[in-house]
Amino acid sequence: MAQPKEYTGREITVTFAPRRCLHAAECVRGLSQVFDLERRPWISPDDAPADQVAEVVRRCPSGALRYQYSDGTDEEPDRPTLVTPTAVGQLVIRGDLIVRSEEGDSQETRVTLCGCGASENQPYCDHSGRCGTE
Repeated sequence: MAQPKEYTGREITVTFAPRRCLHAAECVRGLSQVFDLERRPWISPDDAPADQVAEVVRRCPSGALRYQYSDGTDEEPDRPTLVTPTAVGQLVIRGDLIVRSEEGDSQETRVTLCGCGASENQPYCDHSGRCGTE
């Protein structure tokens, strides 16, 4: 999988993993001055307070967006872990997670997993099968 892209601000760094993005648009709706698809770079972490950026990043259901404060503090996982099936079969999971894939184990706090088995980015949903169509 391609490495996530980093967008570094003074107080917070936001990373974006394009192959994980399911276009829920929580970021754009939440802080359009930071997440602007028409601008390059499209993420500008210094255009809002770091705590607001972190709060909006946590809304990303796929985990494509992540953050780390400049002091090294990462996102705290939800406790207890919450698993929510969608109407089309995806599993949206939030918590202290280790996800196993062909590329190895990955520490996660938020993921949307494929429920239909058709994803080309297993175990993550990539909208290529029936569970990615809503």
